[in-house]
Amino acid sequence: MANNFWRPAWFISLILMAVIIPASVKAAGFQVSPIRVTLSPEDKGAALTVRNDGEQPVIVQVQTMEWTQSDGRDVYAPTEDILATPPIFTVQPGKVQILRVGLRRVPDPLKELSYRIYLQEVPPAAQPGFQGLQVALRLGLPVFVQAQQPAKAALKWSVETLDRGRLKVRAMNEGTAHMQVTDFALTLVGDDRPVAAQQVAAYVLPGQAHEWVLPTDPAKKLSGRKVRLKAYTDAGSADVEIAVEKK
Repeated sequence: MANNFWRPAWFISLILMAVIIPASVKAAGFQVSPIRVTLSPEDKGAALTVRNDGEQPVIVQVQTMEWTQSDGRDVYAPTEDILATPPIFTVQPGKVQILRVGLRRVPDPLKELSYRIYLQEVPPAAQPGFQGLQVALRLGLPVFVQAQQPAKAALKWSVETLDRGRLKVRAMNEGTAHMQVTDFALTLVGDDRPVAAQQVAAYVLPGQAHEWVLPTDPAKKLSGRKVRLKAYTDAGSADVEIAVEKK
């Protein structure tokens, strides 16, 4: 098994802290590494490390889901294409559990496949006399299966004016692999002052599109003008000029 899933060692710390009046909150904390899995025709297995840094045992249940998109929305369905074992386990305080992930189908010849593995905390039985909330944590990790042939994403960007000075930015993935847009900014060509910006990450799967509706200054007449879009993605940065269309 290749060890590229272990470096870099990214961690998500799922420690939930809240103040609720009048109730108290009871929550556990665990870490998972890595936070994204990539499988391939040559390497059909990976391993996740689940670490309990809390003071109480944590019971975790695992579910595998097929992940597609439709009209810009994520769609999930149970699947047996991905095997995650053990499907349920307990991690003692200060200990780790290895979760093994394996591919049970033949990769697509041309297009990358996408799945998610959900780790769901199973709340323990409440202690006698406890009055409040028990918060169960749930984490979804993306799993990408590379195609048999080389595949890559290809985003096509468009910008359209809406009412009340808003802009609709659309990224259409015409490629055969996913792309994660982490953030982007728009400026008028020849002017470095920002027109609009977006800082919420989004995945765009092959053959799908994602849209963002962003506020702008209504006094700026953008229809028919050119904007410069600079985006950062998990495949690198993009810098393109786009003519703003009118709705």
